[in-house]
Amino acid sequence: MAFSDALIEATGSVFPPIFFGNQGATIPSVVAFWVVFYAWIGSEVWLGYRRRHPAGGVADQDAGSKWWLISSIWASVAIGIGLAFAFPDAAIVGARMVAFLVGLLLMIAGMVLRWYSIRVLGTSFTCEVATRPGQQVVEAGPYQWVRHPSYTGSLLTVVGMLLCLCNVVSLAAMIVAVAGYANRIRVEERALAKDLGHPYRDYMRRTKRLIPFVV
Repeated sequence: MAFSDALIEATGSVFPPIFFGNQGATIPSVVAFWVVFYAWIGSEVWLGYRRRHPAGGVADQDAGSKWWLISSIWASVAIGIGLAFAFPDAAIVGARMVAFLVGLLLMIAGMVLRWYSIRVLGTSFTCEVATRPGQQVVEAGPYQWVRHPSYTGSLLTVVGMLLCLCNVVSLAAMIVAVAGYANRIRVEERALAKDLGHPYRDYMRRTKRLIPFVV
Protein backbone atom coordinates (compact mmCIF):
# COMPACT_ATOMS: atom_id res chain seq x y z
CA MET A 1 0.00 0.00 0.00
CA ALA A 2 1.39 3.42 -0.95
CA PHE A 3 2.01 5.95 1.79
CA SER A 4 -0.69 8.27 0.45
CA ASP A 5 -3.24 5.43 0.41
CA ALA A 6 -2.30 4.47 3.96
CA LEU A 7 -2.69 8.10 5.03
CA ILE A 8 -6.14 8.31 3.47
CA GLU A 9 -7.20 5.09 5.17
CA ALA A 10 -5.78 6.13 8.55
CA THR A 11 -7.50 9.52 8.51
CA GLY A 12 -10.81 8.36 7.12
CA SER A 13 -10.38 10.51 4.00
CA VAL A 14 -10.05 13.66 6.06
CA PHE A 15 -9.07 16.63 3.92
CA PRO A 16 -6.42 18.63 5.74
CA PRO A 17 -4.62 20.03 2.69
CA ILE A 18 -1.37 20.36 4.61
CA PHE A 19 -0.73 16.71 3.70
CA PHE A 20 0.09 15.66 0.15
CA GLY A 21 -1.66 12.52 -1.02
CA ASN A 22 -4.85 13.08 0.93
CA GLN A 23 -8.03 12.47 -0.98
CA GLY A 24 -9.38 15.68 -2.45
CA ALA A 25 -6.25 17.68 -1.76
CA THR A 26 -5.20 19.12 -5.10
CA ILE A 27 -1.65 20.26 -5.72
CA PRO A 28 -2.71 23.93 -6.12
CA SER A 29 -4.57 23.83 -2.78
CA VAL A 30 -1.59 22.33 -0.98
CA VAL A 31 0.83 24.82 -2.53
CA ALA A 32 -1.49 27.73 -1.75
CA PHE A 33 -1.80 26.66 1.87
CA TRP A 34 1.96 26.32 2.39
CA VAL A 35 2.70 29.64 0.70
CA VAL A 36 0.25 31.47 2.96
CA PHE A 37 1.29 29.50 6.05
CA TYR A 38 5.00 30.23 5.61
CA ALA A 39 4.28 33.84 4.70
CA TRP A 40 2.49 34.11 8.05
CA ILE A 41 5.26 32.44 10.03
CA GLY A 42 8.02 34.28 8.17
CA SER A 43 6.37 37.65 8.68
CA GLU A 44 6.00 37.00 12.40
CA VAL A 45 9.65 35.96 12.72
CA TRP A 46 10.72 39.11 10.86
CA LEU A 47 8.44 41.20 13.05
CA GLY A 48 9.86 39.69 16.21
CA TYR A 49 13.36 40.59 15.08
CA ARG A 50 12.61 44.11 13.83
CA ARG A 51 10.12 45.28 16.44
CA ARG A 52 11.71 44.56 19.76
CA HIS A 53 11.06 47.05 22.57
CA PRO A 54 12.56 50.48 21.90
CA ALA A 55 15.40 52.06 23.82
CA GLY A 56 13.96 53.59 26.96
CA GLY A 57 10.95 51.32 26.90
CA VAL A 58 9.75 49.51 30.00
CA ALA A 59 10.22 45.93 28.82
CA ASP A 60 9.75 44.27 32.19
CA GLN A 61 6.01 45.00 32.01
CA ASP A 62 5.72 42.16 29.51
CA ALA A 63 5.54 39.62 32.36
CA GLY A 64 6.40 36.83 29.94
CA SER A 65 3.19 37.39 27.97
CA LYS A 66 5.00 37.34 24.61
CA TRP A 67 6.25 33.80 25.14
CA TRP A 68 2.91 32.63 26.51
CA LEU A 69 1.29 34.09 23.42
CA ILE A 70 3.70 32.46 20.97
CA SER A 71 3.31 29.15 22.78
CA SER A 72 -0.49 29.37 22.68
CA ILE A 73 -0.49 29.98 18.91
CA TRP A 74 1.79 27.05 18.16
CA ALA A 75 -0.17 24.88 20.59
CA SER A 76 -3.40 25.75 18.76
CA VAL A 77 -1.86 24.76 15.43
CA ALA A 78 -0.45 21.49 16.79
CA ILE A 79 -3.61 20.57 18.70
CA GLY A 80 -5.78 21.39 15.69
CA ILE A 81 -3.77 19.05 13.48
CA GLY A 82 -3.80 16.36 16.17
CA LEU A 83 -7.57 16.62 16.55
CA ALA A 84 -8.06 16.29 12.79
CA PHE A 85 -6.34 12.90 12.95
CA ALA A 86 -7.91 11.85 16.25
CA PHE A 87 -11.49 12.55 15.10
CA PRO A 88 -11.70 11.71 11.37
CA ASP A 89 -15.47 11.29 11.62
CA ALA A 90 -15.72 15.03 12.34
CA ALA A 91 -14.23 15.88 8.94
CA ILE A 92 -16.11 18.36 6.79
CA VAL A 93 -17.06 16.26 3.78
CA GLY A 94 -19.76 17.93 1.71
CA ALA A 95 -18.20 21.37 1.40
CA ARG A 96 -14.59 20.75 2.29
CA MET A 97 -13.17 22.74 -0.62
CA VAL A 98 -15.38 25.67 0.34
CA ALA A 99 -14.24 25.36 3.95
CA PHE A 100 -10.63 25.26 2.82
CA LEU A 101 -10.99 28.34 0.60
CA VAL A 102 -12.78 30.29 3.34
CA GLY A 103 -10.02 29.30 5.75
CA LEU A 104 -7.33 30.43 3.33
CA LEU A 105 -9.07 33.77 2.78
CA LEU A 106 -9.38 34.26 6.55
CA MET A 107 -5.65 33.63 6.93
CA ILE A 108 -4.85 36.25 4.30
CA ALA A 109 -7.40 38.75 5.65
CA GLY A 110 -6.02 38.33 9.15
CA MET A 111 -2.46 38.95 7.97
CA VAL A 112 -3.53 42.07 6.06
CA LEU A 113 -5.42 43.46 9.06
CA ARG A 114 -2.50 42.76 11.39
CA TRP A 115 0.07 44.46 9.18
CA TYR A 116 -2.18 47.41 8.46
CA SER A 117 -2.74 47.84 12.20
CA ILE A 118 0.99 47.66 12.88
CA ARG A 119 1.64 50.27 10.19
CA VAL A 120 -0.93 52.63 11.70
CA LEU A 121 0.52 52.16 15.19
CA GLY A 122 4.02 52.93 13.90
CA THR A 123 6.83 53.15 16.44
CA SER A 124 4.42 52.51 19.27
CA PHE A 125 4.21 48.85 18.23
CA THR A 126 6.58 46.43 19.95
CA CYS A 127 6.53 42.67 20.38
CA GLU A 128 7.02 43.01 24.12
CA VAL A 129 4.69 45.00 26.34
CA ALA A 130 6.60 48.27 26.58
CA THR A 131 5.98 52.00 26.49
CA ARG A 132 8.23 54.89 25.59
CA PRO A 133 8.44 58.47 26.87
CA GLY A 134 5.87 60.73 25.25
CA GLN A 135 3.85 57.88 23.76
CA GLN A 136 0.35 58.90 22.68
CA VAL A 137 -2.88 56.94 22.34
CA VAL A 138 -3.42 56.02 18.67
CA GLU A 139 -7.04 56.19 17.49
CA ALA A 140 -6.54 56.25 13.73
CA GLY A 141 -7.52 53.55 11.25
CA PRO A 142 -8.80 50.35 12.87
CA TYR A 143 -7.92 51.70 16.32
CA GLN A 144 -10.99 53.90 16.23
CA TRP A 145 -13.07 50.74 16.41
CA VAL A 146 -11.07 48.31 18.56
CA ARG A 147 -8.07 48.59 20.87
CA HIS A 148 -6.17 45.57 19.54
CA PRO A 149 -6.87 45.15 15.80
CA SER A 150 -3.51 43.46 15.20
CA TYR A 151 -4.57 40.75 17.66
CA THR A 152 -7.92 40.47 15.87
CA GLY A 153 -5.96 39.89 12.68
CA SER A 154 -3.81 37.21 14.29
CA LEU A 155 -6.85 35.40 15.66
CA LEU A 156 -8.47 35.49 12.21
CA THR A 157 -5.33 33.89 10.78
CA VAL A 158 -5.36 31.13 13.38
CA VAL A 159 -9.08 30.48 12.79
CA GLY A 160 -8.41 30.32 9.06
CA MET A 161 -5.55 27.87 9.51
CA LEU A 162 -7.72 25.59 11.65
CA LEU A 163 -10.58 25.82 9.16
CA CYS A 164 -8.20 24.72 6.41
CA LEU A 165 -7.95 21.40 8.24
CA CYS A 166 -11.60 20.82 7.30
CA ASN A 167 -12.47 19.21 10.62
CA VAL A 168 -15.08 20.61 13.00
CA VAL A 169 -13.33 19.33 16.12
CA SER A 170 -10.06 21.01 15.11
CA LEU A 171 -11.71 24.41 15.62
CA ALA A 172 -11.81 23.70 19.37
CA ALA A 173 -8.05 24.28 19.43
CA MET A 174 -8.83 27.97 18.99
CA ILE A 175 -9.54 28.12 22.72
CA VAL A 176 -5.82 27.85 23.44
CA ALA A 177 -4.93 30.84 21.23
CA VAL A 178 -7.79 32.88 22.68
CA ALA A 179 -6.47 32.18 26.18
CA GLY A 180 -3.00 33.35 25.16
CA TYR A 181 -4.35 36.59 23.69
CA ALA A 182 -6.61 37.19 26.70
CA ASN A 183 -3.57 37.05 28.96
CA ARG A 184 -1.58 39.30 26.62
CA ILE A 185 -4.35 41.89 26.47
CA ARG A 186 -4.70 41.92 30.24
CA VAL A 187 -0.97 42.56 30.72
CA GLU A 188 -0.80 45.14 27.92
CA GLU A 189 -3.81 47.16 29.00
CA ARG A 190 -2.62 47.26 32.59
CA ALA A 191 0.72 48.71 31.43
CA LEU A 192 -0.85 51.20 29.01
CA ALA A 193 -3.42 52.41 31.52
CA LYS A 194 -0.62 52.95 34.05
CA ASP A 195 1.84 54.71 31.73
CA LEU A 196 -0.48 56.62 29.38
CA GLY A 197 -2.93 57.52 32.12
CA HIS A 198 -6.38 59.05 31.65
CA PRO A 199 -6.26 59.29 27.83
CA TYR A 200 -5.89 55.53 27.53
CA ARG A 201 -8.46 54.79 30.23
CA ASP A 202 -10.93 57.03 28.40
CA TYR A 203 -10.07 55.22 25.18
CA MET A 204 -10.80 51.89 26.89
CA ARG A 205 -14.26 53.10 27.87
CA ARG A 206 -15.09 54.10 24.28
CA THR A 207 -13.88 51.01 22.45
CA LYS A 208 -14.00 47.21 22.51
CA ARG A 209 -10.92 45.01 22.62
CA LEU A 210 -11.19 42.88 19.48
CA ILE A 211 -14.58 43.06 17.72
CA PRO A 212 -16.41 46.40 17.25
CA PHE A 213 -19.46 46.75 19.49
CA VAL A 214 -19.09 43.13 20.70
CA VAL A 215 -16.01 42.31 22.77
